[in-house]
Amino acid sequence: MSHVGVGPRAVMRSVAFLTAGVLAVPALAGCTSEDPSGKPLAEQDVAAAARTSVSDGGTLRWAVDSVPDTLNAFQSDADATTTRVAQAVLPSMFRMDEAGSPVRNPDYLESAEVVDTEPKQVVVYKLNQQAVWSDGREIGAADFAAQWRALSGKDSAYWTARNAGYDRIEKIERGANDLEVKVTFSRPYADWKALFTPLYPKDVTGTPDAFNDGARRALKVSAGPFAVKKVDTKGDQVVLTGNPRWWGEPAKLDQIVLRAVPRDERVSELVADELDLAEIDPETADEVGLAAGPRDPATGTPLMGPGGTPAAGPQGRSAAQALRSWAVANGSDEEAAEEEVLAREKRREAEAKARRRQQALSGFEVRKSLEPAYTQLALNGADGPLADERVRRAVARALDREKLAEAVLKPLGLPAEPVGSHLALSGQPAYADGSGALGEQNAKEARALLADAGWVPGGPVKKKDGEEAAGAEKDKKDKEEKDGKDEKKSEGDDDGTYIVGEDNKNEDNKNEDDRNDGGADDAKDGADRESGEKHSSGKNTAQGGAPGAYAPKGTAAPAGAAAAPLAKDGKALTLRFVLPSGPGSETLRTVADRITDMLKEIGIGTEVTKVPDESYFKDHIAAGEYDLALYSWPASAFPATDARPIYAKPVPAADGSLNVAQNYTRVGTDQVDQLFDRAMTTLDQKEARGLLRKADSRIWAAAGSVPLYQRPQLVAARENLANAGAFGFETPVYEDMGFLKKGAQGSRPSAPASSSPSS
Repeated sequence: MSHVGVGPRAVMRSVAFLTAGVLAVPALAGCTSEDPSGKPLAEQDVAAAARTSVSDGGTLRWAVDSVPDTLNAFQSDADATTTRVAQAVLPSMFRMDEAGSPVRNPDYLESAEVVDTEPKQVVVYKLNQQAVWSDGREIGAADFAAQWRALSGKDSAYWTARNAGYDRIEKIERGANDLEVKVTFSRPYADWKALFTPLYPKDVTGTPDAFNDGARRALKVSAGPFAVKKVDTKGDQVVLTGNPRWWGEPAKLDQIVLRAVPRDERVSELVADELDLAEIDPETADEVGLAAGPRDPATGTPLMGPGGTPAAGPQGRSAAQALRSWAVANGSDEEAAEEEVLAREKRREAEAKARRRQQALSGFEVRKSLEPAYTQLALNGADGPLADERVRRAVARALDREKLAEAVLKPLGLPAEPVGSHLALSGQPAYADGSGALGEQNAKEARALLADAGWVPGGPVKKKDGEEAAGAEKDKKDKEEKDGKDEKKSEGDDDGTYIVGEDNKNEDNKNEDDRNDGGADDAKDGADRESGEKHSSGKNTAQGGAPGAYAPKGTAAPAGAAAAPLAKDGKALTLRFVLPSGPGSETLRTVADRITDMLKEIGIGTEVTKVPDESYFKDHIAAGEYDLALYSWPASAFPATDARPIYAKPVPAADGSLNVAQNYTRVGTDQVDQLFDRAMTTLDQKEARGLLRKADSRIWAAAGSVPLYQRPQLVAARENLANAGAFGFETPVYEDMGFLKKGAQGSRPSAPASSSPSS
């Protein structure tokens, strides 16, 4: 997923830990008779149409994020466009279905199955007898063997991004005939279907020079419905044209032009009739959806938005509001924009421009689904407060994930269900909601965890020169002055203490206490449940928390003080929250604002830093320069292989540094690694799913990352474009894409129910 710096499967998945016995993981949902995987939350939305309804010919102009630096999907600088090209021009032994599961691709495979497991696992591929490369050579064992040697990791001359799975192959040989490929594994490998997708010709993988440089800007030999005509770096586009050697259903389109268009410029390109298909942000989807609605025949003003809402797009804005917003953005007087759109003459020109813009967009529609990817909150456990498991768990339990999912997805009319797994999404076989291992959202329990870790409300914070003492010291001083007391406490006695709330404060904040789940006794009960009863040593503590009494370090805060900043050892609990600043990251920043508010409610402060998109991932996430961050991971059909590098326990490298692979939270456990390894080696699919669900529960318990919501997929598509749009889990079928014949219509799914998240 190219989501804020994380690449697609071709380059994806390439320190504190739990003490044994600390956490009790509840029984998995997978142990019940009901299948916990469920169904995909949203269907794909591509205006599906039979090939007979699609015209022959035409060029599809498709916006992408970049012209790829390489066409070799196994190199580290491959990106989402690399994957897009590979899907259209290269063989794939398996493709993804509507539920994100691998299915045999009949254009290349007649069959593929495990024929032996003892003494070693053997898989036999029987190739489609018509399958040939564009130079006329049959696809065969030589291509499989060359790719294995390149990706096995045994020859460092090959610049590869990953070798997972290929490093388990012992040998590849010709089978009973030229159409059979026999693959023998040195160790059992459950995810063998992940291999040889895409498959490159031996011309690319046969030598290090060809692999490293030969396929960066051109693919002279291909074997898909399309071929690469040119990679035009000056024109910022990749041109694909029909492959005359293609043996399957012929491509309906003459060409596909993948144009690199920045996200914030795509709506202008749509208006200028320069694009036919573009993934867009919610604001652009709002405008396109509004333009596509019914219009007043006299004025041309939209009457109804998508789904029959009164003049509203996915964000629920009225036509007048949309016109005013556009006019303001284009230099009109903001004060005038707040008044009636037609009230003043000087507004008419801006409104006319807005109507012309809407007219240009009226030939498009918004196709929407959910991406096979989820957004998470990452908690860096390498050092600082989040190195303490209790603090990470407190942060995680402070989050109302249902509200966060609703904030992003509900306005778009998409199912607002929070994601319950790190390793799969709803509908995929490995999916099960493992969040119970962490516990549901509960501010009281979160505060108890923080108190147990020594973070207390009003704890003394070391003051800077010229500043008043903070927290307990200032509160104590104020109270002593008020009561006329002269008693002095030593600095050592005050360390780590706070004053339990006063009577009048408790009365004044009764309503606030109710909202925060009770008072001091309730919070203490939560701490007792989480980590055992804590007793004072060296201090007399009044039972029940009498006004003015001192509580020992570790005692849960009273509810009335829940919003007070937390401190420990003279330092406030403030976390660095790093966010991208680019125009396509508004949704992440909105989510971050809500998370900040949720953490503030339990006394955790945040220091938000916005950084350029190009440096966000490399210089901050991968480098570990953050406490909290938001980024996304794709949902793989092969989580045992692909997710392991993300959650594997970091290990020291030879040079003394920490090798984190793709575990950018730096949180891992030996037990999780062992569960992944077992899931990767068992050929029993049911057993593998059970192992993965156990691993997910323990990942939840470690609280290194918190899955939030499945990413929305919003695509502006020309209304007569068929079999393209929001693909969801499914691999696109490039040969079926095209423009509908006059009078034909594509099939759209019914509007996804904006269901309420389960509690």
